[in-house]
Amino acid sequence: MSSEKTDALVIRQADFSESSRVMTLFTRDFGKVSALAKGAKRLKSAFESGFDLLARCRVVFLHKSTTALDLLTESQLLERFHPRAGSLSHLYGGYYVAELLNALTEEDDPHPLLYDAAVAGLEHLGRDESPFLAVTRFELAVLFEIGQLPDFYSCTICHSDIAPGHPGRFWVSQSGLICSNCGRSEYQPSEFHPGSLAVLHQLLQTEAGEPGEIPVSAQQKKEIRRLMTAAISHVLGRRPKTLSLITM
Repeated sequence: MSSEKTDALVIRQADFSESSRVMTLFTRDFGKVSALAKGAKRLKSAFESGFDLLARCRVVFLHKSTTALDLLTESQLLERFHPRAGSLSHLYGGYYVAELLNALTEEDDPHPLLYDAAVAGLEHLGRDESPFLAVTRFELAVLFEIGQLPDFYSCTICHSDIAPGHPGRFWVSQSGLICSNCGRSEYQPSEFHPGSLAVLHQLLQTEAGEPGEIPVSAQQKKEIRRLMTAAISHVLGRRPKTLSLITM
């Protein structure tokens, strides 16, 4: 067994015994890790009571080469998740980040950029007026990192570029855009206006940690959320459980 040290987000926890817990962590250097925290439920333990959901910690764990759980030996709390005061949607936005990290990543598959995107998204959920931009940016980041980001620049059918200012359609079953020439009823597309596509492109081109202020109309939010929900559900194989609790 090797001893490893890294920064981590707590994305799930479950009781193991009267005094211990199994922690699912999304770490910056090792990806998703499931580890046993012995004595974590005791008032005095080596873990500084820092295992709240979405807490950011610096952990030390023994990495096992078998299928057995890794063993957490130390944890230092760096920061707790503080959603915007008075908003359940910002709180559930954080839970949604945890749900996607747990459901769409594999054990021991490092994604440092996705870890950074998750940390940035949680920070925005602590201060942005609406959870829309933080949630959508993170969805784009996770789809990109797992290789499932749809092509939002060209048509899924004919592969021609969808020019700026031209309307497109979103093909739900294939999770991609269709140009106006390829729109057919059998494809079950939904309308996607040029302004919504422009906002989506802007979100793709900005870093996760950049300021979240991008003007978005109610119609654009509706279209982008419909598209992103379909794209995430297509990869996940179901609609995310937490998503319905978020008002954007």
